[in-house]
Amino acid sequence: MTDSELRQLVESNARTAQAILEAMAEARLEREEARDEFYAGMQRVDDAIQRLTTLQEGVINLLASLDEDRPTVLRKLNSIENKVDRLLGT
Repeated sequence: MTDSELRQLVESNARTAQAILEAMAEARLEREEARDEFYAGMQRVDDAIQRLTTLQEGVINLLASLDEDRPTVLRKLNSIENKVDRLLGT
């Protein structure tokens, strides 16, 4: 192998190695971008779960409040019914 051929082979190998390194760097950047998008998506899911949890707690509190108010409302209705019965009975 002549000096010129050897030099061309070394240059060719160097270009190939450089191309491989550039491809690896590009792949690493793509993986980092994909990872960042994944984490952003997970954060949105976490936020949605938190909002749903808060909403569910609000609904539970509302239902509990309605259950607490129901006896009061029933007592008032019974009182009104008794008064109406007395008025009609007299």
